[in-house]
Formats: sequence, structure tokens, C-alpha cells
Amino acid sequence: MTDDTMTTTETLALRYISYECTDRVAYITLNRPEKRNALNDEVVTELKKAFDHAEFDENCKVVILKAVGPVFCAGADLEYLQKLQHNTFQENLEDSTHLMQLFYQIYTLKKVVIAQVHGHAIAGGCGLATVCDFSFTVPSAKFGYTEVKIGFLPAIVKVFLLRKIGEARAKELLLTGDLISAERAKTIGLINEVVPEEELSERVLELAQRLCVQNSGQSMEVTKEMIARVQQLPLKDALEYAAERNALARSTEDCQRGIQSFLDKEPLTW
Repeated sequence: MTDDTMTTTETLALRYISYECTDRVAYITLNRPEKRNALNDEVVTELKKAFDHAEFDENCKVVILKAVGPVFCAGADLEYLQKLQHNTFQENLEDSTHLMQLFYQIYTLKKVVIAQVHGHAIAGGCGLATVCDFSFTVPSAKFGYTEVKIGFLPAIVKVFLLRKIGEARAKELLLTGDLISAERAKTIGLINEVVPEEELSERVLELAQRLCVQNSGQSMEVTKEMIARVQQLPLKDALEYAAERNALARSTEDCQRGIQSFLDKEPLTW
């Protein structure tokens, strides 16, 4: 995929998602407010297309995931879930794998992803916030994984949630199915910051622009990749892998440029 194949929302031909890139920041926006931005097969497909485009968009360095309407994302579309009950196991496995691929795609994307959560993030919607690298929200937002209350499972998201907040706190959320406040979500490490609603967009953009200007895109990409990988390796293997990446980084153009700038005491804008 080249940068000139998908540069506008129209080219992407998306119905429920919009994509826009300005000043090296890409905005991927859920735009299904009448359904509280609920997830179904088509929405997941469009999100995957948008994130795929962001990864290969040379004009994009940081991604902001946001939504329109009063709710960030209410999770799975219940009408869609009803239809899935008539599917075969194989059909349901394919659909479940579809969502798993989206979460994994965001978690391992080469670009930093910031969730701008302006309203409630529930079940799969909370999962979206979970797999982003940073998540910012407002005081009125609620978070939670309510699947057990309807006889469903928070199956895929728990893999990422355990990594993010640990077993005890993950059990609290996943087994009760209760919604928690934004402040509680911040306290347990699910959310990075809670800011006044009128300041949310500005605060998220401030971080995105700071990452664009102050940090090497290559360094952020490899650091993110390593964070995902080292947790599954035995200690000695993880350290050997880290030493190898450390050595490789020293010969990169970005590292050489950064060190020279530091030695010359000259400001560096990436």
C-alpha cells in the first residue's frame, strides 16, 4: 500500500469510520452515533482498514482514535450478536478472530495510538481504549467490561488487560462486569489522564504533537514492539533480545543524528 492510494475518507470508501491526517497526526473517528458507535463486522473491518492505512501513511507519525456522539463506544452491537447466535462454530470463530486481529493490530501498530475517550467506553469499546498506547478521558465517562452480565465473555480483551493492569484488578473488572468511574480507571492504570471535557481534544493533540516533534518515529516504533514482545519471553531471552536491539539501534540514522545533535548542543526537531 502506498501513501497516495488512501489519502482521504472518500478514497477509503468508509461508511462508519473517517480518516484524516493533519500535521503528521492521523485521526481515526468512529462515526456511528445513532448506535452509540457499537461494533459489528463492518465497523471492525473499516477500523482495520483505517489503522492499516495509518501504519503506511508516510504523512502520519501518531494516531488519535476518537468518536462522535455522546458515547465513545458501547461495545458489540447487540442486534449483530443476536444474528451470530445462528452461526456455526466456524463462522463465529472467524468473526471472533476478526475482532482479535483489530485489537492486536492496534496494540502492535508501528505508530503510537492515543485514545481520546469523550464518553462511555463499555465492553469492546473499553477494549479499544485498553489496547491503545495512551488513553485520555473526561470525568463523566464510565468504563467496564459488562460481558458476564449478558452471559458473554470478555475473552479477547482479557489478554491485553492482564498485561496492562495485572490479575487482581483485571479480575475485579472482568468478573463483576461493573462500570467504574474515569478516576477509578486512572487509579488502576486503565486510563492515563482524566481532563475536563472542554480540554480533552487540546490535551490529546498536545501529546500527539509533542511525540511528533520531540521523538524519533523509528525509536518509538521499536520501543513499542519491544514492550509487546519482552513480556512473553523468559528473563534471559528478554535481556538478550534487548541487548541485540540496543546494539542495532546504535547504527541507525536516527540515533546517529540524535547523538550528534546532543553533542553539538543543538535543538533537534524530528
